[in-house]
Amino acid sequence: MHGSPKGVVFAIYYPVIAAIGVPANLAVIVILPRGRCGLSRCITGYLVYMAVTDLLVIITAVILNRIVGIYFPLSFLSLTPVCSLCCVLVYATIDCSVWLTVAFTFDRYVAICCQKLKTKYCTERTVAVVIGTVCALSCVKNTFLYFIYEPLYTVNSKPWFCSIKITFYISPAWVAYDWILIILTPCLPFILILLLNAVTVRYILAASRARRRLRAHSSGENQSDPEMEKRRKSIVLLFCISGSFILLNVLLLRTFICVQIGSVSYFSGSSVNESNIILEESGYMLQFLSSCINPFIYAGTQSKFREELKNGVKYPLRLIVKLFQC
Repeated sequence: MHGSPKGVVFAIYYPVIAAIGVPANLAVIVILPRGRCGLSRCITGYLVYMAVTDLLVIITAVILNRIVGIYFPLSFLSLTPVCSLCCVLVYATIDCSVWLTVAFTFDRYVAICCQKLKTKYCTERTVAVVIGTVCALSCVKNTFLYFIYEPLYTVNSKPWFCSIKITFYISPAWVAYDWILIILTPCLPFILILLLNAVTVRYILAASRARRRLRAHSSGENQSDPEMEKRRKSIVLLFCISGSFILLNVLLLRTFICVQIGSVSYFSGSSVNESNIILEESGYMLQFLSSCINPFIYAGTQSKFREELKNGVKYPLRLIVKLFQC
């Protein structure tokens, strides 16, 4: 596995993702709560906790699961009880990250399209309740996964690695649970984000045309519109985040649909269907990449975030220079 081309790709890709994603998300967690980036408290709340969950995805799924599995296959993390717990944490953190993206998209939809509801919904208290609910439900939903695994090997009375029990595939209760997992993540979030963005785009186009006509009659065509400029920045941020989510999760969604609906199997007779496994792992690779991409979106779309990031990078350099000058 390690010597094969795909093994080499995995062995290089996951450490790179961790090396980029951990400091990038930490930078967001440190910079945004300071409130110097010109974003509302609602947007800041969602973006900070999205960065927290993305960081947890990288720690649990990329570092503890993939990297440790590749470089330290016989560590204590490979013991079946620990392995089962790690799997639960991986799926719970991924669910939190995905559904917080949905929550952020819905919050921006309300802020842009539902002016009457905006004052009641777009508040810090609502953000806290939504984030707490999403995290709690994600943990509860995935707790049952702990019981679907059994040891792959038993050596000196110690259970090693995680193998899914055969009952998971044949028991009606477990089959129903598997369908619930697939529908809730990633199928439903994918549909909701597409739908909310489509409705938001339609509203923005209609509102922009109406506002331009109104300003043309009242104050002339060439004057700038501060309200539209402010709204444009919020919209660009929303569409970049949700667009990257859709692009980087579409392959994984396609794989799940093929497995669940198209009855594509990972096994062909007694041999493993390697192409399907590679396709699924490629989907996960792109999904993990989405946990690194948001900080770069903020840097690309928010000039004040860039400025804060530059100041953060310059600060330790100034300290080093002062240290040498002394």
